[in-house]
Amino acid sequence: MRVKNKFKESFILHCNAGGRLFPLVVGCLLFLHLFSFAHQRNAQSGETHLSTNQRTQFSILEKVEEKNIQLPQPRKRSARAAKRKPKRPTTFIDEFLDESSQLRHVFFPDQRTAVDSRKDNGNDTYYYHPGRIWLDTEGNPIQAHGGGILYDSRTKMYYWYGEYKDGPTYHAHKKGAARVDVIGVSCYSSKDLWTWKNEGIVLAAEEKNETHDLYKLNVLERPKVIHNEKTGKYVMWMHIDDANYTKASVGVAISNFPTGPFNYLYSKRPHGYDSRDMTLFKDDDGVAYLIYSSEHNKDLHIGPLNKEYIDVTESMRKILIGQHREAPALFKHQGTYYMITSGCTSWSPNEALAHASDSIMGPWETIGNPCIGGNKIFRLTTFFAQGTFVVPLSGVPGLFIFMADRWNPADLKDSRYVWLPLTVGRPFDHRPEYSFGLPLWSRVSIYWHKKWRLPYR
Repeated sequence: MRVKNKFKESFILHCNAGGRLFPLVVGCLLFLHLFSFAHQRNAQSGETHLSTNQRTQFSILEKVEEKNIQLPQPRKRSARAAKRKPKRPTTFIDEFLDESSQLRHVFFPDQRTAVDSRKDNGNDTYYYHPGRIWLDTEGNPIQAHGGGILYDSRTKMYYWYGEYKDGPTYHAHKKGAARVDVIGVSCYSSKDLWTWKNEGIVLAAEEKNETHDLYKLNVLERPKVIHNEKTGKYVMWMHIDDANYTKASVGVAISNFPTGPFNYLYSKRPHGYDSRDMTLFKDDDGVAYLIYSSEHNKDLHIGPLNKEYIDVTESMRKILIGQHREAPALFKHQGTYYMITSGCTSWSPNEALAHASDSIMGPWETIGNPCIGGNKIFRLTTFFAQGTFVVPLSGVPGLFIFMADRWNPADLKDSRYVWLPLTVGRPFDHRPEYSFGLPLWSRVSIYWHKKWRLPYR
């Protein structure tokens, strides 16, 4: 009898608990539904604004544009050669890296198709042509590789900083990567992001002092510049290395003007770790961050700079651990941080990945390949390019410029620029795992176009 009473009491308790839990579960589901609805409305708010102004031109940028290319017929080999060493099938990446390939003109169009702002381009004015030679206002190919853009509110100008590679390509040793001696960091200025004036070398290499970080036989890569409103200084960070890539450090330089000259300060291993591909990000609150590939490119590290932007602080987080990502490019949209990264395959192109986080210090979630259009091999090779920076555009919600380099390891000075529209806010092709149907992150999309222009042109 007592056993039955215990069972009855237990049953009543569970029923009462279930009765209390049921409204809680329903409430949680209702909250999640409202959260999903609100998130979708927020993601579409930019679209509502665009529908009255630039929606037609904006939608053109989101049109999926295909590019059909076919592998050329394999070159004939003698029967003896084929028997001695069977040849594996040629891939598009093989053709891309082969300077004698029949597809060379597809990846590296010749001078006749160069984008030249000095000419009357008619209907082609302000159009970007990814992969074509891009001339400055003096008629010379722009030399600003691995670079980034600074918009300076004081001069109301854009400044494009990058590696000046106008020298011969060679290999320091038999197994060494293709390289050009350090010449310096170049700077170009523009009011419209299309017409670029050469402002010269703003940080020059050291010709004679072999102990200097900027000695011409060393490595200087991926320079980025931000402005410090408190000190008034323009601060440049860059990857500094030796010819064998064993120094693995960051270098810092400052200037009173965006066009230099920059005064080189020092190099160091940030937070005591090796640093290779790197970038800077300045948040809305004025705090700046260094993001760099570390531990032999196995992880990315991120941490805030000090108030002067000339050193790191003690704070640092490891992100994308064990994922072997490099070439980070950060941007922010509607309070969410996004990042585009590359795989680690030297000069060979590979698949880009997009990542997102509510906090810049992480955790970061990988949300997939952002590339859309072209064809499958274009999407798997980031359009045969590697990202370097994402340019925010004022007045066009959800639209950015994805800056990338199409490296030419046979002749590095002839590497090209692939600038493409990047949008935030489109639906996912498939939902991230464990999202429970909620759009936790807006989709990041980089659209391939053989030519395009900004919607407010």
